[in-house]
Amino acid sequence: MTTTTTLGELTGDYTFDTAHTRIGFAARHTVGPKVCGQFEEFGGSAHLDGDDPSKSKVKFTIQAGSIQTHNPQRDNVLRGKFLDLDNHPTIAFTLTGAQQVDETTFGLTGELTIRGVTKPVTVAVERTGAEHDPRGNARIHFKGRATINRKDWGVHWIAAVGLVGKKVALEFDVAVIRQT
Repeated sequence: MTTTTTLGELTGDYTFDTAHTRIGFAARHTVGPKVCGQFEEFGGSAHLDGDDPSKSKVKFTIQAGSIQTHNPQRDNVLRGKFLDLDNHPTIAFTLTGAQQVDETTFGLTGELTIRGVTKPVTVAVERTGAEHDPRGNARIHFKGRATINRKDWGVHWIAAVGLVGKKVALEFDVAVIRQT
């Protein structure tokens, strides 16, 4: 693999490499350690403008029913009571702005939709790698994190009051592949 060194070389249309991407979360629980999990089904596309990151676009959709915490009972409660899967099967993010902080760090702003509620969110993102694979496809790796108040999106359940913290850390490690 060859390494890509300039941001301008990365301009193009990309799809998410779901086999090399993790979309996760962590929330405090008053009984025991924090609850960590991830989503297993998701996808999206991006247009990255290496010369002017503010012109970049991202659309990303998560299948809410794919939530996984390795506890089936908890997963069912999260799907039903917290995420209201029957009425809101997806979680979506659409980029509305991007600002380059330094050579590898970006501030992304966008609209996050959970349970049919759309609110702005800001994500700190670091480009952790960029290279051309053996087939010549450009691959870029990013990691990032944002903390949200789940109640702002209507994610709550009366029986869980005081048991699950309202702050949820959204964590991701993303790989995208340029389309040819």
